[in-house]
Amino acid sequence: MRVPPAAFGPGSRRPFADYLAGTSAVPVHSLDDIVEWLQSCEYVTDSELFHDRDVWQHPSVFELCRRGDCEDFALWAWRKLAEIGVDAEFYVGRVIGPDDRPEIDRQHAWVVYRLDDTEFLFEPAARIRSRMIRPLADAVDQYVPHFAVNHRFDTHAFAGCASDSR
Repeated sequence: MRVPPAAFGPGSRRPFADYLAGTSAVPVHSLDDIVEWLQSCEYVTDSELFHDRDVWQHPSVFELCRRGDCEDFALWAWRKLAEIGVDAEFYVGRVIGPDDRPEIDRQHAWVVYRLDDTEFLFEPAARIRSRMIRPLADAVDQYVPHFAVNHRFDTHAFAGCASDSR
């Protein structure tokens, strides 16, 4: 079953192929290049930046302003991983904090990628590399996926996504 882009969230208003199209002004050759560039960007909520609840910037726009929220960081990272030939998927869902931080339970976007036979969680908006990239097995309890799309634009819906109250 194909999942329409609009199901990914109110800010998802274009086909996913659009996020991988166009010219990028930031050359990357490795995962380290991607991480380093993202660490120079600023996390800002859509309400603060756009005075709107949910806006998904095209990666080329994100490159210009270097400010955005989790979807902007994750879409840019997903695009750049595809550019360097890494099999990756863009995810939306919920992130849940550890028991000592129950206030963390919110809508979120992240990337999962594969190298060799290992899957990694890529948290592009994190500030510290050890929080940005972790084996997926170490982080799976904190992330509840609703929808995902890969670089071939195959989409996936996960159990429980219909109970989300966006």
